[in-house]
Amino acid sequence: MNFPLYIAKRYLRSKSSNNAINFITIIAAIGVVLGAGSLFIVLSGFAGLKDFTLQFSTLVDPDLKAETAAGKSFFLTEEDIKNLNNIDEVMVYSKTIEERVVVASEDKNYLASIKGVDQYYQAVNDIDSVLVSGSWVDQKTNQVAVGRGVSKNLSIGVLDYAKPVNIYVPKPGKGPITSTKNAFRTVNTINVGIFDINEDLNNTYVYTPIDLAQKLLDYKSNQVSAIEFKIKEDADQHVVKQKIQTVLGDKVIIKNRAQLNDALYKMLNTENLAVYLIFTLVLIIAFFNVIGSLIMMMLDKKKSLNTLFNIGATVKDIRRIFFYQGSLMSIIGGLIGLGVSFIIAALQKMFDLVMITPSIAYPITIKLENFFIVFFTISVLGIIASKIASVRITQKLVQTY
Repeated sequence: MNFPLYIAKRYLRSKSSNNAINFITIIAAIGVVLGAGSLFIVLSGFAGLKDFTLQFSTLVDPDLKAETAAGKSFFLTEEDIKNLNNIDEVMVYSKTIEERVVVASEDKNYLASIKGVDQYYQAVNDIDSVLVSGSWVDQKTNQVAVGRGVSKNLSIGVLDYAKPVNIYVPKPGKGPITSTKNAFRTVNTINVGIFDINEDLNNTYVYTPIDLAQKLLDYKSNQVSAIEFKIKEDADQHVVKQKIQTVLGDKVIIKNRAQLNDALYKMLNTENLAVYLIFTLVLIIAFFNVIGSLIMMMLDKKKSLNTLFNIGATVKDIRRIFFYQGSLMSIIGGLIGLGVSFIIAALQKMFDLVMITPSIAYPITIKLENFFIVFFTISVLGIIASKIASVRITQKLVQTY
């Protein structure tokens, strides 16, 4: 039998004759439970917010995207197309063209980005789900679909033939500009749809058929800015990337969805780490109560400790008693806190108890990794606090009574 562990369990279950010490111990235990529960709920809530935020950006992000490695565009040969079609893991791919342009309607001008897409774009990205008004663009037409922000800034609606949308792009060349007519290429278009993804994309993009973008930018039929891929669900993304890279060579850089949103991922991960560190600091403060309760328990049990010492227990054994007691209090309190917080998080996920807006519930994502993070944090802090308190046991303390 582990003698110090046995005594520690007895001390953990028994009450002190001093009500003040009992009260301090209860407060310390409640602090551990609340700290563990709060940390898990916050991490789950932040994971939910992260997923909620990313779902809007990833709606129009492909599984893989081949971007030009240099310049604004690259050429796609017939051999390239043939080899891409032979990659079994690729379900469909879409050729796209992007460029910064000036969009005008009546007397209003707006700096935006056009994105010319081909007929396969809807199969690669779930763009239809973000259309809030109108329809998607048809190929071989002068139709465009704009973001809500672009629509608002230009005061344009859907199928408003009285307010055509003009798109301007500077012509390449040297020397002074003698005429605005000769300085810009332009096309007249009609807006057929308005999409709502997120504020940044809503204020940036104007979608057009790819042939219209090629005409506006004077691109060749095989000249594109990027290729977006949808791959099979069971496909190994790394393997598919290597195959695409082999086909297209060094003229492109292949990125997955996370790499396309690297700035957003970094920001969310940084915020997650900051929240974790802040609540860990709160837990550290809470564990001062654990240290205090253990020290008060030592003073209250001086008579018992003296008896244990006289019957052969060493100072090291007595230290281990309080080390085990503090560790058990922390681990058991952490497990209780995790259990309670899991129930709260599950109830929020099922019944939408807390709402952000009348129609949107506060998002919660319960992840197994957060259980381990909280349990590990509580265990480590509890062990450190118990060690700090247990070293207060000296031979003088256990001999003096």
